[in-house]
Amino acid sequence: MPQSAMKWFERNRRKLATATIGVLLCLIGYHAIFGANGFLVFHQKKNESQRLELEIQSLQQDNARREREIKALKSEPQAIEKEARERLRYARPGEVIYTLPPATSTRRK
Repeated sequence: MPQSAMKWFERNRRKLATATIGVLLCLIGYHAIFGANGFLVFHQKKNESQRLELEIQSLQQDNARREREIKALKSEPQAIEKEARERLRYARPGEVIYTLPPATSTRRK
């Protein structure tokens, strides 16, 4: 290294060290926010986790409801009759079943 460069380096050593530390801090900060495991990714994963927890809870409730329905259909005659009447349109002797068309959502003006 030439003599003038050495003198310049000695005079600006603190400024260079401060600038180097500043650049390193900026890089670390960028990585901490935008990196693969940074704050933004953490926040997205946290939101996704909460959404999945709610979905799991909903599915568990639905599963429990279906298990209760299955148990009722295996053991309760009233539940079996209800399903036969609603889904299969079964009727008791002497009963008449009227089936209405599905409601349409079109309005007349």
